[in-house]
Amino acid sequence: MTMLTKKFTLPAREEALPGRAQAILPEEPHFVNGRALTGPYPQTMKTVLFGMGCFWGAERLFWQLPGVYVTAVGYAGGHTPNPTYHETCTGRTGHTEAVLVVYDPGTITFQDLLKVFWESHDPTQGMRQGNDTGTQYRSAIYVPSEADLEQAEASREAYQAALKAGGVPAGITTEIRQLDTFYFAEDYHQQYLAKNPAGYCGIGGTGISCPGAPRQEA
Repeated sequence: MTMLTKKFTLPAREEALPGRAQAILPEEPHFVNGRALTGPYPQTMKTVLFGMGCFWGAERLFWQLPGVYVTAVGYAGGHTPNPTYHETCTGRTGHTEAVLVVYDPGTITFQDLLKVFWESHDPTQGMRQGNDTGTQYRSAIYVPSEADLEQAEASREAYQAALKAGGVPAGITTEIRQLDTFYFAEDYHQQYLAKNPAGYCGIGGTGISCPGAPRQEA
């Protein structure tokens, strides 16, 4: 995906673009399952935000999983309120491209989602993912609760050990923190690969399985 500017350092809050008060809200329902992207979601559902590089391919991974209620793409982890795609691409918002995953924990667990996350991209690459370079392509897990934070951090340690045992010496650079602020991306990005099956997908893992589960295929 084309970037306006390539930056590899996150901006300080005072350096970030000012953004806007009005949010971008997708007008169409989920292209695959017809559910409302913006909610309200059933009370039994939980949420997590994943950054794995270009959000087009990452979103497709999750909407296919049994137990995932709805997915959406957007921006998270930065400073600029209600950013646009082009603003995020400048590296001056601090956000990464993120996938919102709304899921039923009675059908699919957070650990199940974490295994898909770790196995489906390379979490050691810093401010890039494959040929996509810049801060908006950094690996990230943003969770709403302390309990989820602890589980995500434990999974990072387990996968780091698996990478080392598998001959990948680089350290995991994934940003993990408690955060639930998510800004929806423009309509044309939502479920992009369902609307454009031949569209760009740069998703790809290290080939190392996450402990405790078979490797997930992209």
